[in-house]
Amino acid sequence: MKSASTAEVVEFLRGVSPFQDLDETALNELAGYVSIEIYPKGSIVLHQDGPASEYLRVIVTGSVRVFRRSADNEEVSLGTRSEYDTFGFLSLVSGDKSRANVVATEETTCYLIAKAAVVKLLELHPPFAEYFLSSYLNLYIDKTYNEIHKASLLYGGGDRRLAATVVGDIVAREAITASPDISIKDAAEIMSRNAVSSLVLLDAGDIPVGIVTDRDLRDKVLATGRNPADSIQTVMSADLITVDAREYCFEALLRMIRYDLHHLLVLGDGKLRGVVTNHDLMILQGTSPISLAREIESQQTIDGLVLTAKKINSVIGLLMKEGARAGNITRIISELNDRLQRKILEITERSLGDPPVAYCWIIFGSEGRKEQTFKTDQDNAIIYANPSVEEDEPGIAEYFKEFASAVRDGLVRCGFPVCPADYMASNPQWCQPVRAWKKYFSTWIYTPTPDAVLKSLIFFDFRPLHGDFSLAGEVRESLNGILEGQMIFLGYMANTIIKNTPPVGFFRSFIVEKNGEHKDQLNLKIKGLALFVDMVRLFALEKGIPETSTLERIAALRSRHTILNDYADELEQAFEFIMLLRIRHQFEQIEAGLEPDNFINPNTLSNLEKKTMRNAFSLISKLQDILIERYKPLIW
Repeated sequence: MKSASTAEVVEFLRGVSPFQDLDETALNELAGYVSIEIYPKGSIVLHQDGPASEYLRVIVTGSVRVFRRSADNEEVSLGTRSEYDTFGFLSLVSGDKSRANVVATEETTCYLIAKAAVVKLLELHPPFAEYFLSSYLNLYIDKTYNEIHKASLLYGGGDRRLAATVVGDIVAREAITASPDISIKDAAEIMSRNAVSSLVLLDAGDIPVGIVTDRDLRDKVLATGRNPADSIQTVMSADLITVDAREYCFEALLRMIRYDLHHLLVLGDGKLRGVVTNHDLMILQGTSPISLAREIESQQTIDGLVLTAKKINSVIGLLMKEGARAGNITRIISELNDRLQRKILEITERSLGDPPVAYCWIIFGSEGRKEQTFKTDQDNAIIYANPSVEEDEPGIAEYFKEFASAVRDGLVRCGFPVCPADYMASNPQWCQPVRAWKKYFSTWIYTPTPDAVLKSLIFFDFRPLHGDFSLAGEVRESLNGILEGQMIFLGYMANTIIKNTPPVGFFRSFIVEKNGEHKDQLNLKIKGLALFVDMVRLFALEKGIPETSTLERIAALRSRHTILNDYADELEQAFEFIMLLRIRHQFEQIEAGLEPDNFINPNTLSNLEKKTMRNAFSLISKLQDILIERYKPLIW
């Protein structure tokens, strides 16, 4: 530890909240209590339940990671702190112990402000005290493991329990099991005798090999007149979807929606623990989004879907009111929107007749990344099988032209506006056979003009939604093969990405629109989320990661990309924060009867929110600098 220059300290603190509100006299007096300390990367600055800090630390350069460990030694992240951030306040004012672990994630220089000076400022300067006591304390005080996991992920009072309850806790009794060698009649008798709606079939090693439900008996036996003496294996479901007993009920709910299931097998330590049903979750929750998914599935006309689609946005509002995380809101909404779009595709197929060749309906943009919120334009395309006979091509193209136009109109009626740039399957350019898509991608990569790079940023987030997924898989495999080692193209992409700089000025003020309809506002989509999406996409393309969701890409890249290895936690938290700001802003607009947009006035945010947003943009600036260094020979 060494002393610090008064002039340097004063100059630095002028740009740090809440010191920037102190007058010159107070700042100069405070500087006399400040010293400097440098922490090498990996240093433990504060230790959970260890001695209380004697200093309030302000980061001059570098960053630290803050986390707690639960009673069962599970790590719970409390975020990161970087340049201009403070830490150690709670420990300092309580005087009893350190509340969390603080570890330097890189070489970090801090100003250390002695406890006596902090106490004096709290007593003599009310704004200084208000900053810490209303913002800092509310955010960080004693966030125990259980409290963190009480964050609601679904709506209604009972929904809070979905986030805090593990599946194993709601398995009321052991699963009823039998051998797969029994007959259908025997299986039905076992289910009736035990008053259960499912029977799990185990092999000789007690490993589940199938499940039969009352729906299977109804649809596959009674409705078809099958002989009850037949083996139960002829009607059982062998593709088992399971959930671990330690996973939260929210994950079970997502799986049921995604796979249209009433039952999930619950495994614990590799062994069958029981079965959880949608009824179990509905009892726990009170009301379930599963019911909305079922309502979508039950509709047989576009008119019916229009009324159901309106309920999806209301779910977002309820999720917001319950304090759900942004990532979980978008996951639920994506699952419901996916189901809605698939239903529109199925209805359109029935009206036009079977397609002449196999096809796959793909989606990209926020839909492809599973990051939809209140308002999302259509971003879709069709990949269809290469025609075997050249003469058939005009007829095939005509069918899909009519098909895509009908789907487009159905989506508009259900609340999905058309894409202003016409990136839709109804545009013949984006309704093509496999060979054409492969040619598109190879041309863009081998000839990376600005327009080609722009199209790559849009289309490379595609994921299959309906139809023959192998067609999309073939195109994705081709794309990954072409991209391998193509550092020149990735350099062009990096060059495009770094041109979109974070909206923070030299003095950490936000750069906003200077005039026009959105004067004094910044675009949370273009100047916020896109900064994260574009960079993480680049890293995913480098490593051939198939995931399209930004959060899923970060998770997949953690151990495979040198940059993400160090910054994954910070990226996740910063992305979630900006996304939640956007969702909340749009929710408030809808509540006020306004059309939702992406523009927010930073002055409407609290001091803590502004500080967190600055930190998020500071992280992007840091990563863009690393990106420039990484692609220096390729960036012009």
